[in-house]
Amino acid sequence: QVQLMESGGGSVQAGGSLRLSCRASNYAGISKVYMSCMAYFRQAPGKKRERVASLYTGEGIMWYHYSVRGRFTISQINGDYAVNLQMNSLNPEDAAMYYCAVGGACYDDMDLYKTQGQGVQVTVSS
Repeated sequence: QVQLMESGGGSVQAGGSLRLSCRASNYAGISKVYMSCMAYFRQAPGKKRERVASLYTGEGIMWYHYSVRGRFTISQINGDYAVNLQMNSLNPEDAAMYYCAVGGACYDDMDLYKTQGQGVQVTVSS
């Protein structure tokens, strides 16, 4: 079973930056088809979970939610099944639990991914 180890997160003041990292492990024997997309989702209390950024691991094609475009950057680490999410100019609306996911395509529904991480908390104070 593929596992995802997430790190980063924490508390920051508005305008600050944080970096999240996610690395897949235990994927030997798993078809690369199921590892095609790595994505970050977030969910704030009382709000719908949303895809924030995603990356196709083979092609390097990135996608961003309109609300984070120009502020967040997702990047692959050394060609591995690992990504960083650099988050700059954070505002209180970015505060949420952030989840990493890996799957066969960059779906909007996190439940369609092969594996999801446990999540890391991001807090932004005004």
